[in-house]
Formats: sequence, structure tokens, C-alpha cells
Amino acid sequence: MGRLKIGLALGTVENPATGVAPGWTTVRKVVNAAEDAGFDTVWIADELVWETPEDKHDMGWWECIAMLGAIAASTETIAIGSWVLSALHRGPGVTVRAVETIDEISNGRFIFGFGSGHAGRQGEAFGFPPNYTVSRYEEALSVVIPLIRQGKADFRGKYHSAVNQPNRPRGPQKASIPLLLGGHGPRTIGLAVDHADIWSAYATTSSEAAAFEDMIKLVDTACIERDRDPQSLGRSVGIAAQRTDIAAPADEPFAPPITGTVGEIVSELAAFADLGFTSVELLGGLDIEDVERLAPILEAAKDI
Repeated sequence: MGRLKIGLALGTVENPATGVAPGWTTVRKVVNAAEDAGFDTVWIADELVWETPEDKHDMGWWECIAMLGAIAASTETIAIGSWVLSALHRGPGVTVRAVETIDEISNGRFIFGFGSGHAGRQGEAFGFPPNYTVSRYEEALSVVIPLIRQGKADFRGKYHSAVNQPNRPRGPQKASIPLLLGGHGPRTIGLAVDHADIWSAYATTSSEAAAFEDMIKLVDTACIERDRDPQSLGRSVGIAAQRTDIAAPADEPFAPPITGTVGEIVSELAAFADLGFTSVELLGGLDIEDVERLAPILEAAKDI
């Protein structure tokens, strides 16, 4: 599948220390800097509100689809991805309408990331159902897949329905919009193998490649069981990286990072490629300084 692609996942969330979210002017500057630096993709998370365990206050996020549209209109070459749109927070038919619209605004640069979403605190706060999250996601795929691949859907389920729904108008990629599906467990990984162009995971306890060996085995096993060529499925992972040759940022709100010099971090990225990952999404793009810290890693990793 070629070289390892490297993306930047923007943290469009309030800083846990200050309570201030990066404004649109900052987000636009960060995205434009990432495009100039040569990142393959910029990703926006579909989150609503997080509760931090340390002090029990909420951290709000900018709304994902609105932000994706603004980024699409403010860039020219970088791919733009949803990481990932929530099946719990959004109806599947309307989600596809947003996807086609962003694809149009971006002139065919959109990657459609989709997942089950989270219940818990943010689901409760916004009145979303607290249970059967994966079942709702699985049914949503019964609407999403025919809409984006065949242009229409007719489905009636327990949680979702689409009554002879057309998918019109279509963006430039039409039926070829790349579909990225997130999943950490056997059931959601199986859905990704069944339907996705790219399977996606993210760091929770460690950003090192070794932490994902068991998950990759689950993906490979699911491919074999479903008679899918493992090489036909892209594998994406979200991790954090912190250089030790420069000062660390004051706050690291995401996963525990890989730490080391540029060369040591690049070696770890190569380990992801050796495991079969086709793309790595670097977490924590909160400001211009993040892009400046990560750009040398991007340059040094271009031959992986």
C-alpha cells in the first residue's frame, strides 16, 4: 500500500487547565501550517463534552461537521477526515448528507470516518440513548453503506430506518469516498473488515507499536474468517508523540505519548509500518507550536 501516511488529529477542545478552546482563527492557522508542512490528512474528532477525572469539570468541543466544512473551504491539497462521526449522536441518513456536502466543499478530499460513538457522560448530557451502542452502530451501517456505495437505501430496523432514501446530490468522489471505521473489539473490528476501506484504532494506555500487536492479530484473524485479503484493508492508528530534545507542552490531554528524539520517534513509526499499519495520526494539534514540533518528524519519516 505504499509509504506510511502521517496525519494530524486536531484537538478542537477546551484546554483542561485554562478552559479555553482554540478559536477558528487558530484552527485555520494550524490546518494551513499542517498543509504546508506536508501532512497527508487533518482529522477532526466528533466529540461533544468530556469530563476530566482529576477535577470533574467538563471540557467542551467545537462541533465536528461545521468545523470540517470550514477546514475544507480553507485548504486546497490536504485530505480531511472525520475521526470519527458518531452513529450514536447522528442519524445515518443525515450523516451521509453531511459527508457528501463536505466532499463537495473539499473537491474530493474527504475521508469518511464513522464509529459507534460514546454513551456515558456526553451521551447523557445531550439526551442520547445510554445503551446498545454497537447495535445502533451496526444498524446505522445498514443505511450508510448502501447510501454511499449504491446511492440509495431502504432499511427498517429497531433503531434506524431509511424509506427509499436517495443519496443526492453526490460529491466528487461519489461511490469511492474512503470509508474508515473505528473499532477496538472483535465485534467492531469485524464490522470494519466487512465494510471499510480503512480500519482505525487509537492509543489508550500506550502510543507504542507493541501495544497494538494483539489488536492487529484480531484484524488479521477477522480478515481470514471473512475471506478478505488482509492487504486490501488500510490500518490507521492515532497516537501521541513528544520530542525530548525540546520543551514539552504544558498539557497533554490525550494518550500517553511516544517520547524521544526525532530519530527515536521515527523508529517507532517504522515499527507501526512493520506491524502493517498504513497510516498514523498524530494527536494533539492544539496550536501552531504543535505543528512546528511535529514537522521535523514528518520530514524524517517520509521514507517509511
